[in-house]
Amino acid sequence: MHAPLEWLALARGGLDRVADRREDERWLAGRWADPATRVLVVDRGRALVRDGERPELILLAPQAAPEGERYLLGVDDDQTAYFAVCGPLPVIEGARAAGLRGVGAVLGDRDSALLTQAVALANWHATHTHCPRCGAPTRPARAGYARVCSADGSEHFPRLDPAVIMLVRDEHDRLLLGRAPAWPEPMMSVLAGFVEPGESLEQAVAREVREEVGLAVGEIAYLGSQPWPLPQSLMLGFFCRTADGGRLRPDPAEIAEARWFTRPQLLRALEEKEIMLPGRVSIARQLIERWYGGPLPDSWEHR
Repeated sequence: MHAPLEWLALARGGLDRVADRREDERWLAGRWADPATRVLVVDRGRALVRDGERPELILLAPQAAPEGERYLLGVDDDQTAYFAVCGPLPVIEGARAAGLRGVGAVLGDRDSALLTQAVALANWHATHTHCPRCGAPTRPARAGYARVCSADGSEHFPRLDPAVIMLVRDEHDRLLLGRAPAWPEPMMSVLAGFVEPGESLEQAVAREVREEVGLAVGEIAYLGSQPWPLPQSLMLGFFCRTADGGRLRPDPAEIAEARWFTRPQLLRALEEKEIMLPGRVSIARQLIERWYGGPLPDSWEHR
């Protein structure tokens, strides 16, 4: 058995999402009129941040927010309400635009949760403007957690693409890393893939490893999950082990390169800039560091 992952960059924060208020138009209007309410503006996956000892999101009062679709994010312990608005980022001195890949791991818990939730909702709304049943335009409903068809009244709700991401070890406790053909050559990571219809998570882990590198795996253990709204995935992290002897048979359509690493070999490859690992915002990095036993040097591309 493995203890769950202790820290995941995009699975932090604890706003009350107040689902019971999403159809309460009077409550929503009152909160929007409240000058204490805070608004996060998102545009194409980015929001404004102000740098300091730790980057912070720039949150606006409702009257300062641009026009755009509005989504309720939740309320905090002080009952301050938070909304997201999809619209052009305002020009604010000392601010810069940033996305989850750039700042998701260094924002505070509340800000990381706000940006993750807002980007996830914005991505779904941007790609579901028409009804999948009849093709008619849809409009936002339930404070951003549904869309309603203008022709037949059918409701449509945000969808996620579940994906497994697994750290494979062999009988010598070596780590398997691979590189997808589309990645820059130094980049390597653990294996991952989408869950198929009619498949359990454990079946998806075994299938993906077999398809990508030709290995049979067992001892499949779940460690944690993280939203990955780039654009709409939920990443489910696992450890697993192979007893196939370590002979790799990569599928060239999926894997351009695959290699085994001991802990000293991995550290040396990073220090010599032979490989690059995913940034700390990813669950992949957390799985690798859990296997390694502690933090690894940041790749030069992430500094």
